[in-house]
Amino acid sequence: MIATLAVLATLILLAIPAAIVFIPWAMITGNATPLYNATQVILRATLAVARIRVEIEGRECVPAHTACIFMANHVSNLDPPVLFPHIPGRTSAFIKRSLMKIPVLGYGFKVGDFVPVDRDGNVASALESAAAARRVLAQGLHFTIFVEGTRSRDGRLAPFKKGPFFFAMEAGAPCVPVSIYGTEALMAKGSAHIRPGTAHIVFHAPLTPADFATREELMDAVRAAIASALPAWMRE
Repeated sequence: MIATLAVLATLILLAIPAAIVFIPWAMITGNATPLYNATQVILRATLAVARIRVEIEGRECVPAHTACIFMANHVSNLDPPVLFPHIPGRTSAFIKRSLMKIPVLGYGFKVGDFVPVDRDGNVASALESAAAARRVLAQGLHFTIFVEGTRSRDGRLAPFKKGPFFFAMEAGAPCVPVSIYGTEALMAKGSAHIRPGTAHIVFHAPLTPADFATREELMDAVRAAIASALPAWMRE
């Protein structure tokens, strides 16, 4: 509980002045990179306060100066704040549309080119979100997707959603599989309690969608890469 309260206090103390300075700057200049960079600094500081250490492997696998699609497993609400500061360059991601309605935070997501999605299965809405994501890649930004669609209930690798692989095949950008583990013990699904400890991130060699005949083949290759770096019990 102490770590959780410390995290909340740190977020409030750092996020408010950052929003006051960098959101207007993004509005005036149209450049959201300073806001994004400030957010990553805040996330790193928050993890430090929570005594969460992040161990990184394979960052040299990420292609330089190339917009990539990062495809990660998802075991905790801590996954985005653990992963995003360690992605070289700026990344966007799909987020629940309801988050875009939160005052200040929602506007920050909007100017940061995050893409809202609905989870109601509406095909037209899904196609609109995919088109927006392709435009983000065309701007030179990375895109990050948690390919299980939601957090795993028990930490084990869950079935992947098909949508990310339709998107990847259409976009054609290099797909970088990412394995995340350790965060499932630091903040479990359904809990707001944060525990100190170590989170692990492993970047794998990029996969080129054009090298695969079908989205299923690409999905199998991404799954094999992600699973290869996870503890055995998470692969079951």
